[in-house]
Amino acid sequence: MAPLDFVEASWKAAEAHLDIFGMTGLCLGFAAGIMPRRSWMLLTSAACATAFGFHFLKLGALTGTAMCAVSMLQSLVAATAIGPDRRAAFVAPLFAATSLLAACLTLTTWNGWPSACAGIGALLATAARLQGDARAMRHLFLGASLSWAGHNLLVGSVFGLTCDVLTMSGLAIALARAERPDRAGTRLAPT
Repeated sequence: MAPLDFVEASWKAAEAHLDIFGMTGLCLGFAAGIMPRRSWMLLTSAACATAFGFHFLKLGALTGTAMCAVSMLQSLVAATAIGPDRRAAFVAPLFAATSLLAACLTLTTWNGWPSACAGIGALLATAARLQGDARAMRHLFLGASLSWAGHNLLVGSVFGLTCDVLTMSGLAIALARAERPDRAGTRLAPT
């Protein structure tokens, strides 16, 4: 195969996976992991979920699309109604209802292992959003990202897999940054 033919064949193989929603979601996924404030992390996650919802819809991954819609709603609520020392009264019933909705949507759009991975990822991400502490939230988001990596591998989302790797990297960087001692020798406070 001539080099030009290889480039053309590679482009045709990748072209189906290139879309504006996947590219946007990829950038937002990494950015969410390294955001310095919990609320910024959640708002960026909501934007990321919206972008990936459209990306998964384009791929025909309906469970992923549904989980992204639930994720977007939960992220917006968590950013505005949950803090380190406060939680609005409507949060628990809303999260219970959206978790039940996520379970029903997973069953309704069931497609085997991709759906199982998306459902587990949604469950872990829901637990993450309920955390008032950014450090605990990041740990749970790591588990959610691993589950979503399984979904994205199975549905063939190149952007999703790349985003998962970048998100996990960003979360690990933020966790390591919070654990390193400052110049006075004390551990930095989690963000």
